[in-house]
Amino acid sequence: MDNINFTPQDILQKQFQEKSIGKGYDREDVDSYLDDIIKDYNTFEKEINRLQDENARLKTKVDELTRQVEAGGSGVASGDTQPLSGATNVDILKRLSNLERRVFGSQLNNGDEDSHLL
Repeated sequence: MDNINFTPQDILQKQFQEKSIGKGYDREDVDSYLDDIIKDYNTFEKEINRLQDENARLKTKVDELTRQVEAGGSGVASGDTQPLSGATNVDILKRLSNLERRVFGSQLNNGDEDSHLL
C-alpha cells in the first residue's frame, strides 16, 4: 500500500488548472491526474486479491485444524508443549499431581496417604 498516491479526500478536493482561454480545464492536467488514480486502483486491486488469497488459505487451515481437533489428533507441531483446550479434567489432574510431586518432592512422599498419586 506504499504506492498509493491519493486519499479519497485528495480526489475530492483536487483543483485543476484553468486554461487561459475560457472556463475549461487543461486536458493534459486532467489526464495525468486520472492516470495516477488508475495506478492507485490497480494497487488496491492487487492488494485486495492478495488478501483474499490469504484469507482463503487461512480459512482452509482453520478447517483442517478443526477437523484434527474433532478427530482427536493433536493438531500441534512437534516440540510444542501447549495442551489443547479440550483437555479433560483427568488430564489436568494428572498434570497437577505431577507438578506437585516435582515442586514439593519428598514432602509429599513422607506422608502415609498416597491419595494424591494418580
